[in-house]
Amino acid sequence: MSSIEHHLTELYVFIDDFLTTHPALAHWRQSPHYQPAFADAEVLTIALLQGCLGVASLKQTYRLVAHNCRSAFPHLCSYQQWMARLQLLTAPIRALLSTTMQLPAGSAAFYLIDAKPLPVCHRVRHGRVRLLREDGAYWGKTSKGWFFGFKLHVLRHIEGRIVNLLLTPGNWDDRAPVLTLLDGVDGGITLGDLGYRGQQRAEEWAAEADMLVLTRADAPEQKFLLAQVRQAIETSFSQLWYKFVDRVFSRSWRGLWNTIQLKVLYYNLRHAGVLSA
Repeated sequence: MSSIEHHLTELYVFIDDFLTTHPALAHWRQSPHYQPAFADAEVLTIALLQGCLGVASLKQTYRLVAHNCRSAFPHLCSYQQWMARLQLLTAPIRALLSTTMQLPAGSAAFYLIDAKPLPVCHRVRHGRVRLLREDGAYWGKTSKGWFFGFKLHVLRHIEGRIVNLLLTPGNWDDRAPVLTLLDGVDGGITLGDLGYRGQQRAEEWAAEADMLVLTRADAPEQKFLLAQVRQAIETSFSQLWYKFVDRVFSRSWRGLWNTIQLKVLYYNLRHAGVLSA
């Protein structure tokens, strides 16, 4: 059995078991007793295979599955129907992701924080871009220059699992959503880059969330040690950011948010050991 077929089986079994034990997630249908031939678990399995296949868009994922794994989905519908079904499964996607974000008891209270720009277009189109502008896309700047789009903010446990994420307009300060990211985390230590420095902010996070947020600017006497730790952070986050492309292919807010959650869900499933390496 090929690795893709093996991942497909693992994904389907996990999702189907989860949806079976949470029947309330199917109540968005007019009749909760209706069971379509092409099951919700199959819809989500195909979407999550994007992480395994390493392609840029869900359309490419669907085409590869339709061409190479058609026997695994005997009732596969058209791409348009599949996308329409996927957009209706926001609640199950969020429930699955929330389950994978829960840390085992006794886990160390040590976290990493970072943000990634998500441009909605190439730079050559900056002068006429309109995509997702009404949904919050805006101009932002990084060390590599200007972009138009969003920022994805992520809080990651030191062992690898994503425990919270947030999407903001591209012009937001990296420090602005930190308290929201820390919501639900019971204190500890978080390491970030220099974008999170600032004594006033650090005192606010310590008072509101019982969280010590450190950058190499906060402990100059430990600059070398923190630089080594930060290098490990960059390496670990690069594994996550590799799942994201350099621009957004979604054409709606719901589509963008579902795509992001699916990629993080696949990442968490790998780190939780649900999917084999």
